[in-house]
Amino acid sequence: MNPFNELGIREDIVNAITELGFETPTPIQEGAIPVLLSGSNDFVGLAQTGTGKTAAFGLPLLELIDYKKNFPQALILCPTRELCLQISNDIKNYAKNLPNASVVAVYGGANIVNQLRDIKRGVQIVVATPGRMKDILNRKAIDFSQVGFVVLDEADEMLNMGFQEDIDDILSTTPKTKKTWLFSATMPREVRAIAQNYMTDPKELTMGTKNTGNVNIEHEYYIVKARDKYAAFKRIVDYNPEIFGIVFCRTKIETQEIAESLVKDGYNADALHGDLSQQQRDKVMKRYRDRSLQLLIATDVAARGIDVNDVTHVINFSLPDEIENYTHRSGRTGRAGKTGISIAIINSRETGKIRQIEKTIGKQFTKAEVPTGFDVVEKQLFGLVHKVHTVEVNDQQIDQYIPRIMDEFTDISKEDIIKRFVSLEFNRFLDYYKGARDLNADADDRGKERGERSERGERGGRGTSAGFTRLFINLGAVDDFTRGDLLGYICNNTGISGRSVGKIDMKGVFSFFEVETEFVEKVTEAFKPIDFHGRDVRIEVSGDAPSGGSEGGERRERSGGGERRSGGGGYGGGERRRSGGGGYGGGERRERSGGNSGGGFRDFSGKRKDDKKDGGSRGGFGGGGSRRRNDK
Repeated sequence: MNPFNELGIREDIVNAITELGFETPTPIQEGAIPVLLSGSNDFVGLAQTGTGKTAAFGLPLLELIDYKKNFPQALILCPTRELCLQISNDIKNYAKNLPNASVVAVYGGANIVNQLRDIKRGVQIVVATPGRMKDILNRKAIDFSQVGFVVLDEADEMLNMGFQEDIDDILSTTPKTKKTWLFSATMPREVRAIAQNYMTDPKELTMGTKNTGNVNIEHEYYIVKARDKYAAFKRIVDYNPEIFGIVFCRTKIETQEIAESLVKDGYNADALHGDLSQQQRDKVMKRYRDRSLQLLIATDVAARGIDVNDVTHVINFSLPDEIENYTHRSGRTGRAGKTGISIAIINSRETGKIRQIEKTIGKQFTKAEVPTGFDVVEKQLFGLVHKVHTVEVNDQQIDQYIPRIMDEFTDISKEDIIKRFVSLEFNRFLDYYKGARDLNADADDRGKERGERSERGERGGRGTSAGFTRLFINLGAVDDFTRGDLLGYICNNTGISGRSVGKIDMKGVFSFFEVETEFVEKVTEAFKPIDFHGRDVRIEVSGDAPSGGSEGGERRERSGGGERRSGGGGYGGGERRRSGGGGYGGGERRERSGGNSGGGFRDFSGKRKDDKKDGGSRGGFGGGGSRRRNDK
């Protein structure tokens, strides 16, 4: 007998979840399901993400719903669209053997008309984000007067995202007799207040200690100087060839900068932040779930509700402002009983914050050393050997080429073949890390750290980067270009490497970009015969004062009626770059194509003036080929 039967779950549901691979209840399921099945208690469940909370409340709800009645009997509120869809799909899968069961997902970024139509057809369980649910209630399109159960999932995240008022308004439309089930990873003061305001003598179940981290996650920290942070980050990634990770940054700008720098350095990476439309966000997440992205660079808010299996590492490029957010970040790995690693890259002044986090999560960090160049080369070498040893061979396809391959290797011994094959990758890393310096900083080296400008060290000096020339191009955001698109457009039409292009400064109807000075003539000549949708593409050496020049490193420009500041920056000696101004001026549209390393860029037709044939098709960057030498 399946252990879920013993918890009180009916056979039809157990059969469905058995097909989904449910064999043994997780601790939160084992503790919560018998209590919730009674339907007579308010409930507070504290457990980390990835521990099976959806089934812990979803299975009892399915037992308590009356499927003969076609009106809302249960409401589940959660913080993000991704989590909303995940919960609704999971519950539909649990209920697939139950006739007349109806679950509707209500969330922003999708057509509200379709959601209203689904509600009108009849629904028993509504899964919703607070903002869209409030909108539908304001339209008087749903009636919660007979709701018997309200679930607040990831309650702490909903409050962190500012949904307190919306939650209050939504709950005010539900009957006082309802039962409220609250699930959260942490129990801050605001979540405790919800329990006090909307619950009566709730049963409380805590898996582990309150606010603690997942026991399956190892926590490490690396101390580096601010100017070496990006270089150290890349070494850590290179030292883990099979990494599939989420990298957390504090700001949208930082996520964009790091993602763009990684793409230029040959990594499969993309950014996830609040400026992306829902369509763009979906595209990035699809690539990440398909594992065509190796690294997802995200802000705390953008990453909420992400549920991707087998994330090996969470990397804190910047520590969060709120200690509780560290728990949410690290909880993206080590899910469903698997192990994971959470890494923090800090400077010497942030060791105190590590101690605070240790107290909060109840686990001690391991101080790790940034790998040396030799360590990385050795790890990559044996990573490659292991990959060759375990690769799946398609005999049917490869057999036809074997005779020609064997002829090519006739005069080479087996040992030499192995040496040469391994050297293809080994030489590249050996050359890249030759003479690589030690990036570890002394934890007590606060005096020197204080004397450095961390922003300047980390992101490069102001003004045009050394060895680069700033160029003007008459294409911009109104042409549906993003910085990534423009980078690909330049490289594809000139044949130069992405490493030779520096800071890209997008405007409305034009843009500026830096290119290594030796390639200026090649770039300008290459674009002379090119047009874009019938318009000549014009490239000139920029005649304006260098951004970040003598006028305080800042200049103002008008773009589409909105004023924006354009800061200096560029790559200081190849380091991570800093895009200047924060938001986009009025009328500009920011759009991610999702086509970074290995995936290709969106196709913007660039035409040759002489034959007017379509060109400019995107090839994308080779996966893993070019690495910039910026950690020497």
